[in-house]
Amino acid sequence: MKIALAQINYHIGNFELNTKKIIDHIFLSKEKGADLVVFAELAVCGYPPRDFLEFEDFIALCEKSALEIAAHCKDIACIIGLPVKNEVLAGKDLFNAAYFIADGTIKQVVKKTLLPTYDVFDEYRYFEPNTQFDCVEFKGQKIALTICEDLWNINDNPMYISCPMDELILQQPDLMINIAASPFDYHHDEDRISILSANAKKYKLPLFYVNQVGAQTELIFDGGSLVFDQEGELKAEMKYFEEDLQVFEVAEVQNVKNKYPAPARDRDIKQIHDALVLGIKDYFQKSGFSKAVLGLSGGIDSAVVCALACEALGAENVMAVLMPSKYSSDHSVKDALDLVNNIGCKHEIIEIKAATEAFDQMLAKPFKGLTFNITEENIQARCRGVVVMAMSNKFGYILLNTSNKSECAVGYGTLYGDMCGAMSVLGDVYKTQVFELARLINEEREIIPVNTIVKPPSAELRPDQKDSDSLPDYAILDRILFQHIEKKQGTKAIIAQGFDEALVKRVLKMVNIAEFKRYQTPPILRVSSKAFGMGRRMPIVGRYMD
Repeated sequence: MKIALAQINYHIGNFELNTKKIIDHIFLSKEKGADLVVFAELAVCGYPPRDFLEFEDFIALCEKSALEIAAHCKDIACIIGLPVKNEVLAGKDLFNAAYFIADGTIKQVVKKTLLPTYDVFDEYRYFEPNTQFDCVEFKGQKIALTICEDLWNINDNPMYISCPMDELILQQPDLMINIAASPFDYHHDEDRISILSANAKKYKLPLFYVNQVGAQTELIFDGGSLVFDQEGELKAEMKYFEEDLQVFEVAEVQNVKNKYPAPARDRDIKQIHDALVLGIKDYFQKSGFSKAVLGLSGGIDSAVVCALACEALGAENVMAVLMPSKYSSDHSVKDALDLVNNIGCKHEIIEIKAATEAFDQMLAKPFKGLTFNITEENIQARCRGVVVMAMSNKFGYILLNTSNKSECAVGYGTLYGDMCGAMSVLGDVYKTQVFELARLINEEREIIPVNTIVKPPSAELRPDQKDSDSLPDYAILDRILFQHIEKKQGTKAIIAQGFDEALVKRVLKMVNIAEFKRYQTPPILRVSSKAFGMGRRMPIVGRYMD
């Protein structure tokens, strides 16, 4: 039996597009000699559909699309993921399910058992867990079909009290198939391979795993569909961040060593780069937009965002707005212009001196006798926010936010100023990683000016200002933030690692009091295991980390 894994970029709620892609890949798989083609979790509607699932018409359209797909599925079988109704009154109204289709009809429905409700996942909000286990029989083979999380309960500290494969293995299946919607983070590919390999080894069955690819707002799906033999050896690894279709002979996976050699996996920073480019591209394409605008300061964050946006959308579709103030250095303007010339994007220079002076005059009476402080700094940032939002409104550009994760974490940003935007490109990328991205972008030729990379970071909102005036060195700050955010370590645990006690307390306090700002930030492209946004839910008024 030959199995095709169809790794596709779906669009949530775009039933016409998703259905066409699935049908096209059914025909393509048939041309390649496949007996069975496998699609991802909730492929019909796209993942994650979230509260779209609460609309009856949405579920009806899922079923309508599935029937259309089934009508085209002849002389080949397919597996598609979709939500289906729970006919039992008690419990949730839906199951996260898969249809096994053959001979133009739906032969079997397999339902997801383990429903993740942590980090970015919220499936128990919508779905009822499965309690019935049956293998799929096709061409003389028994297939243990599972859905994503159903294979993730295999470790020394299981999250769930049941394990679907422990039930299915009793029926003596010949192979496993897992359909998934597994979001990217820059460590997840290794974790995924380890978990799936452990399943194949434990149950002594070959495993065919298909993941979707593409971005759905802040979530990015990297593809990387996998095949393992019954010893847990990785036999094939499909493309990352691209659509892909490959056909595998089951007997060869079971018996032939190194038939499908796996390609080398990329370094973390290359994966982050590719994920961000895909995230930008899909956000624009799936939202029906084509042109982006951003503020270009001459600093490294805006330079990296500009370069990524040009790669994703084409330089001709990116507008960089230089907004010097009276505190902007000549080299910052030059660095920004050098980037524009290197990359070929559009640009405008709009000075904000007159605007900030107008605010100074307007506020002269209530501010009389008070010294210059963060208030005046924020006015400058908000003037810039007004300018780029005006460009967005007038020309239909989508504003890209350029703040990094280090800044988001400690509140080093101005609400309604530099925190404006429809999407945060670097909000899950620490400052030290931004420097790595810049070097990667410059690997083949200089795109980001070297001076932008080597000069001390500065917001340039007061004379001779540097980030280090307000923040610890980023090399230290990012290590503390990583322990607190990704590793979920508190004050005592981080201090015990050797960090200065006063510094740790100061940093964690900044993270805590900045929570109100993060509630008002744009969606952040998720590239780490713990991003700000829906995957990290903290109370604004909590005092635990004070």
